[in-house]
Amino acid sequence: MRFAIRALDAAGSMTSLQIDAPDDLEATRQARALGLTPLTVKRSARDSAVSWLPGRQGRFPVVQFSQELLALLDSGISLVESIETLAEKESRGDTRRVLLDVRRLLGEGRPLSYALGAHSAAFPPLYVAAIRAAERTGALSEALTRYVAYQSQLDVVRKKVVSALIYPALLLVVGGLVTLFLLGYVVPRFSYIYEEMGTDLPWLSRALLVVGRAIADHGVWLGLGALILFAVLGYALTRPATRRMLERLLWRTPAVGERMRIYQLARFYRTVSMLLRGGTPAVRAFDMVGGLLQPALREALRGASARISEGQPMSVALAEHGLTTPVALRMLKVGERSGRMGDMMERIAVFYDDEMARFVEWFTRLFEPLLMTVVGLVIGLIVVLMYLPIFELAGSVQ
Repeated sequence: MRFAIRALDAAGSMTSLQIDAPDDLEATRQARALGLTPLTVKRSARDSAVSWLPGRQGRFPVVQFSQELLALLDSGISLVESIETLAEKESRGDTRRVLLDVRRLLGEGRPLSYALGAHSAAFPPLYVAAIRAAERTGALSEALTRYVAYQSQLDVVRKKVVSALIYPALLLVVGGLVTLFLLGYVVPRFSYIYEEMGTDLPWLSRALLVVGRAIADHGVWLGLGALILFAVLGYALTRPATRRMLERLLWRTPAVGERMRIYQLARFYRTVSMLLRGGTPAVRAFDMVGGLLQPALREALRGASARISEGQPMSVALAEHGLTTPVALRMLKVGERSGRMGDMMERIAVFYDDEMARFVEWFTRLFEPLLMTVVGLVIGLIVVLMYLPIFELAGSVQ
C-alpha cells in the first residue's frame, strides 16, 4: 500500500513524498533511511479509494530514464540540459510533468537526489539513495550504470520464472477447455442415447452423465457463478492480508519456501552491493533494503544491523540471524578480508541467481510432463466412461 509522508529534510525544509510499504512503521523507517524526519504518515487517499484496481497507476520508466540520462551525460551535455532534452522528447504526459518538475528544482539549485526524492512515486528510495551517494563522490555516471545493471539482472531472474510458468498455464487452460467441452457438449448427447437404449449403466458412467446434463442444463448459471468466483478470488488476491497469508503458506512449504528464501537473499545481496559500491554505509544500506524482504527476514535484518552497529563483523551478524548460506558466509569473510564487500555481495547474488535458474529448469522439466499426464488422464477417463456402456453392450452381444 502507498503512504503519503510529510517530513523535514537535512536542510530543515518541508517536503512531501509517497512510499510503498506494507504498513506505516515500514514507511516511516524508509523515510528515515532517506535522511528525512517524518512529521505525518498517512495512507494515500488514492490508494485507499482504488487500490483494488489492477494496473491503476502508470509506472515511471526509471531504467529507460537512467539509460538515456547516462548517454546524454557521457556525450558531454550538462545535467540540467540533459533533463530538459528528456522532457522535450517525452510524449507521455505524466512522465513529462515529472521531468519538467525535476528540471525546475534543479534550476532552483537543488541537488538531483532532492529533485528525484520529491517524486518518490516515480523514483524508488533505493534509486534516490544511490544518486545521493554518487553526488558526494561525483560519480553520477557510475551510479546510473550500476542501477541499470542492477535492474537488468533482477529482470532476467523474473523473466526466467515467468517464462517457465507460461507453458503450464497454457496447458491448464487448454486442458480445462477440452474438459468443459466434453462435459458440457459431448457427454449430454451420449446421455440421450443411453436413455433411449434403456440399458443399465455402471455407476461411474451414470455419475458422469449426471454431471454432463447438469452442466448442459444450467451452463449459463454455472458460468456466471464461475465468473463471480474468479472475480472474488481476484479481488482477494489484491488484498495485502490475503497476499501475506499466501506468502506465509508458501514459506512453510519445504521446497518452495527454501527457494523463495534464496530468491530474496539474492535480491538483498544485489541491492546492498549496489548501495555499498555507491558509497552508502552498510547499516544505512541494510535499513533501506529491509522493505524488499519477507517480514521474518526483515526482522532478522534489523537484528543483524543492530549487531553490526555494535561492532560485530558483517559476516558473523548475518550468519547469526539466518541471512546467509554456507557458500555466502565464506564469500562474505573473503570480502571482509579484501575490503571489497560490495563486489563480493554481487558475486553472491550471481551465485544465487544461477542456483535459482537451475531449480527453475529442473522444476519445469519435472512439472510439465506431470501436468500433461494429469490432463491426459482426466480427459481419457471422461472418454472411457462415456464409451464404457457401449463396450459392455458389445461384450454382451458377443
